Amino acid sequence: MARQATKWRVGAAGVVALGLALTACGGAKVGDDSSGSDSSSSGSSGKCGTFNLAVNPWVGYEANAAVVAYVAENDLGCKVTKKDLKEEIAWQGFGTGEVDAVIENWGHDDLKKKYITDQKTAVEAGATGNEGLIGWYVPPWLAKEYPDITDWNSLNKYAAKFKTSESGGKGQLLDGDPSFVTNDEALVKNLKLDFKVVYAGSETALIQAFRKAEKNKEWVIGYFYEPQWFMAEVPLVKVKLPEYTAGCDADAEKVACDYPVYKLDKIVSAKFAKSGSPAYDLVKNFTWTNDDQNTVAKYIAEDKMTPEAAAKKWVDANRAKVDAWIK
Repeated sequence: MARQATKWRVGAAGVVALGLALTACGGAKVGDDSSGSDSSSSGSSGKCGTFNLAVNPWVGYEANAAVVAYVAENDLGCKVTKKDLKEEIAWQGFGTGEVDAVIENWGHDDLKKKYITDQKTAVEAGATGNEGLIGWYVPPWLAKEYPDITDWNSLNKYAAKFKTSESGGKGQLLDGDPSFVTNDEALVKNLKLDFKVVYAGSETALIQAFRKAEKNKEWVIGYFYEPQWFMAEVPLVKVKLPEYTAGCDADAEKVACDYPVYKLDKIVSAKFAKSGSPAYDLVKNFTWTNDDQNTVAKYIAEDKMTPEAAAKKWVDANRAKVDAWIK
């Protein structure tokens, strides 16, 4: 991502060798023979053919991908192959034709420079209509009982309350999947906070930690983001960090400011953009609101619907919006 206008620090092992890149869910990977090598070779006839869609590991992205895939299959007759890939790994597939589209990109100016400007294997395909917000959040009960906790200047005062067995005697700042866009380790260091970043490992684990903290009045502070359906269940309260100003995050090691508001966008392979595939036009025209995404994400994450069923339910109720994408 989860989800910038600077050089992002991607967790885990950084750049993974292309053919060895493990996916978020143990499924498809860049370099997998099953993806085929002609994903974008639909030609100028306008027939869709195969459409390879990356799926990054958070439910908001999954909601976008579910709806785009459903429309591509049912309205355009495409054969959609979804690939569970973390953000940076997905971009590596643009040059091989194994990934046609990333449907929700959170900034990543470093990747844009590498794959769009330098390698010219990818191009931008417009905004999704979603605005993304990353930050530090606490459960509502905590913000209500300790109002000053929503100001970063007060965090050291409460650090001991956030200690866990994994935080090494410091307060725990809980992050999600290590591949998500995050400046949190630099922020903790540069703001001189007595905290340690601990990774929950996934969006699901992060949500469960906040849900449990609100229910049991436990001390949890962690990374979170919007749009996110979970906010309707537990309205997490954002902690105010030093105000974001243009360029304040230019050096990843020296970041000491909040995250910006992101205008989320779509990235496609340069080959796909020139293919004549109606799936490209669908991706380019696809736009919806945070509320739209949260609705589909809730169907998937909370109501336990399959992505296909969730997409169908939303599409059936929003046919006019869909028709505008495929006109």
